[in-house]
Amino acid sequence: MDGKKTSKKVKLDAEVFGMEPNDHAIYLDVKQYHANNRQGTHKSKERAEIAGSTKKLKKQKGTGGARVGSAKSPLLHGGGRVFGPRPKDWSFKLNKKLKKVARKSALSYKAKDNGITILDSLNFSAPKTKDFINLLKNFELSGKKVLVVVPTLDENLYLSSRNLAKTQVRVAKDLNTYDIMNSQRILFTAGAIEAVQENLKN
Repeated sequence: MDGKKTSKKVKLDAEVFGMEPNDHAIYLDVKQYHANNRQGTHKSKERAEIAGSTKKLKKQKGTGGARVGSAKSPLLHGGGRVFGPRPKDWSFKLNKKLKKVARKSALSYKAKDNGITILDSLNFSAPKTKDFINLLKNFELSGKKVLVVVPTLDENLYLSSRNLAKTQVRVAKDLNTYDIMNSQRILFTAGAIEAVQENLKN
């Protein structure tokens, strides 16, 4: 955690961190991530849903002006909207194998770009943002988008990092393609590396 190298080594599985990346799989997985996060609750009132009278505002002929129906007409101020947005479910399905390929492709890109750092362990005795900031400084990551991956949820680690806008903490089993691609550096613990490789190996 102090940024110094240790004598220990971790071997990255070539099947997970060294494959030929599939860009289209990454695109589909990131697209699904964004689509699944859309609420889809957008709605505007159409003519039939506006409260008001349906009385014809003026006679059809003889006024010298255009024909006008009720006050609910979309042509009038306060009238209903034509073909307005309606609630919609934007989510779509992707096969599990394709999502695995996408995550492995994203991790392979990070490994190729030297964007992965492995820590022996991450132990925070208390929830202190200052301690987490010092951790980032030790690895020269201040101000960068950092993804921290741990094998199990550490509440002190989570509470120490949640106020930092560019930092995300993820449990290994919840790792997704968007978070990987959206980060500049990934900090894995040794236990998290093992969990990720076990989850993604075919």
